[in-house]
Amino acid sequence: MAAAAAAPAPEAWPELELAERERRRELLLTGPGLERRVRAAGGRLPPRLFSLPLLHYLEVSGCGSLREPGPGLAQGLPQLHSLVLRRNALGPGLSPELGPLPALRVLDLSGNALEALPPGQGLGPAEPPGLPQLQSLNLSGNRLRELPADLARCAPRLQSLNLAGNRLRAFPAELFRPGALPLLSELAAADNRLRELSPDIAHLASLKTLDLSNNQLSEVPAELADCPKLKEVNFRGNKLTDRRLEKMVHGCQTKSILEYLRSGGRGGGRGKGKAEGPEKEEARRRRRERRRRESGEGEEEEVDHAGRLLLRVLHVSENPAPLTVQVSPTVRDVRPFIVGAVVRGMDLKPGNALRRFLTSQTKLHEDVCEKRTAATIATHDLQAVRGPLLYTARPPQDLKIVPLGRKEVKAKDLVRQLQLEAEEHRKQKKRQNLSGLHRYLHLLDGKDSYPCLVDADGDVISFPPITNSEKTKIKKTTSALFLEVTSAASLQTCKQVMDALVLKMAEINKYTLENQEDGSLSDPDADAVSGQPPDPSGSSGAEKAGSTALVVEQVRVLDEDGHLKVVYPSKTDLGLAAPHVTVIR
Repeated sequence: MAAAAAAPAPEAWPELELAERERRRELLLTGPGLERRVRAAGGRLPPRLFSLPLLHYLEVSGCGSLREPGPGLAQGLPQLHSLVLRRNALGPGLSPELGPLPALRVLDLSGNALEALPPGQGLGPAEPPGLPQLQSLNLSGNRLRELPADLARCAPRLQSLNLAGNRLRAFPAELFRPGALPLLSELAAADNRLRELSPDIAHLASLKTLDLSNNQLSEVPAELADCPKLKEVNFRGNKLTDRRLEKMVHGCQTKSILEYLRSGGRGGGRGKGKAEGPEKEEARRRRRERRRRESGEGEEEEVDHAGRLLLRVLHVSENPAPLTVQVSPTVRDVRPFIVGAVVRGMDLKPGNALRRFLTSQTKLHEDVCEKRTAATIATHDLQAVRGPLLYTARPPQDLKIVPLGRKEVKAKDLVRQLQLEAEEHRKQKKRQNLSGLHRYLHLLDGKDSYPCLVDADGDVISFPPITNSEKTKIKKTTSALFLEVTSAASLQTCKQVMDALVLKMAEINKYTLENQEDGSLSDPDADAVSGQPPDPSGSSGAEKAGSTALVVEQVRVLDEDGHLKVVYPSKTDLGLAAPHVTVIR
């Protein structure tokens, strides 16, 4: 009699074993092997994953077998800050619901098969809020026919909501009730089936960007002009009955469109082209002023001009030689989002100015970038940057770079070398956790290719999230910088980090100029200025100009065909809430 067949051995998950052993806070699961293992687990994530309570960042992407996360996520990952489950097969709902996740700030469910998110099969409970700290929610590229009515109660601190590419016919009324989403600044719902927009959208006091292109709208409510901070709207691809407004949305700036609505244009059926009476217009003016006060707008006017930080934005059209970044399709599955900017006017020569700048960058990586899991910053000496730039991905054995303080090396050898250094350092210090740069190595685990930024000479100047190139290293003589922020989470994350970086640079520059530090070479990179002739006046060019203003030049990011993907800073960027900052556009 033949022996009974042995039961199949359970699938091994070496990533989980490694994360548990090294007490990691970030974990990325992707690649061809993931598909097979998730299928063997019944279309769910393995229960062992939910026994890693230290995780802050979890990404599972590109797995066509993943149909539901599985029970235990909320209970097992209480410290999770970012959850990225994009390009899987989640749907038609989420069973069980994701929340409560009390620390979650970024949730990306884009590119799945979600049709509805009802209670019990959605994002989380409304009472108490299941996602109380959530700032960014990406539901684009699904099959949603409606949004959960309790979304605002579930995520009351939401700042960015991306609903593009679904099948929505209307927004739930609860989304626009007074005070429901007081922090929402970006609402994207292009490529849906929206037929109407409620006048109550005016209750979104922080709304800056609204994209409702390619829907089925016939009217735009005049109340939209009452949104106190609205700077950018997109209604292209709708069939508006007001022919003048239809032309305006294709050729006019947002300000002109809002003025037309405000003056009684046939935006939402109110007035049908006739001017409003003076009493109604005055009442609307008072409402707008009240909303501005409630949202904090106008506080700048009460601040002493002498104490302000000045940022001047140089538009692409004003720049004779603007820097551009072209994005290759190869980074789509690796690290797809990038934002760039050029900043001129920094004075890093005096005293500890350079050290303060480098230290501030490290702190931003720890805080705003959530230990580099949400985004990574790279800063370059613009004088050494040869544009145009190419953001692409290369196999580890083909990517070569001259890392900061090292000789040229292949990416695969650099990563292996850093892993060995990290393990040796950990053993010597008898620590459980890795420190410094070595903590981020695992973000590349399972990647068939690595992201990199290449200049016009063909040199790799950045290898995120690991290192920059020695070629574009910041020195004390650097006054013009190219800034780069990359992320696997979202474009909005890149922009928020870039805003924080530019503001910090303005603060450092102002402090340096006001405190008149001597020019002693006390920074770690002081040797970089050897051989440079000293300034005989002992003062920087910025001081001579008598201004602490920094100039921020727009950088365009283009796709492979040369079409614009993003420009920074746009009209809605650098909308800093700090009253001590003035942005001149």
